[in-house]
Amino acid sequence: MSAIATPRDHGPLIRRLLLLVAAASVFGFALVPLYNVLCEATGFNGKTGGGKEGFGLGGLALSTSAPPSSIDRSRIVAVEFTGTVMPGLPWDIRPLTPTLDTHPGEMQQVLFLVRNTSDRTIVGQAVPSVTPGQAAKHFQKIDCFCFKQQTLAPGEAREMPLVFIVKPDMDRDIRNITLSYSFYSLEAPPLAMAESREVR
Repeated sequence: MSAIATPRDHGPLIRRLLLLVAAASVFGFALVPLYNVLCEATGFNGKTGGGKEGFGLGGLALSTSAPPSSIDRSRIVAVEFTGTVMPGLPWDIRPLTPTLDTHPGEMQQVLFLVRNTSDRTIVGQAVPSVTPGQAAKHFQKIDCFCFKQQTLAPGEAREMPLVFIVKPDMDRDIRNITLSYSFYSLEAPPLAMAESREVR
């Protein structure tokens, strides 16, 4: 006669799988800040660096030069501003000045209007990117809302400033720059909550 199969205890397996799901969720949310730190340090993917306190995202020290003392009035660079929000963040962002002509070396200020369209308080972080990539190291942010996390109450709208300089030593062939901001949610990832049950 064949032996009758006895029920096995799947509790430990279920706990390990839940732990794996929670770890994967945390890792997924950590990828954005880690990627940003890498891009800030290397200039990869057109990320710009240089906070007003000399620190980028994640507190990484960055080398910042003093604002140029000379303005190159012999040429004009057109700067276009755009903004997007990543999936899962119920915010709107738009530049109040979509485009701006500037002389290299000239300090400029523009404003972005950011609105929380949800019914709850949310914390977000803006990540800048410059196109073309060769212009990224010549686009110096003196003051920027992207230097720190932003908290918006339900329905709150706020004008967020950006003060910048396009450095005069940028290649003269570059006449157009696009600065894009992507806002990410910094809400904690939901942890998998479940009671482990024995399979009987």
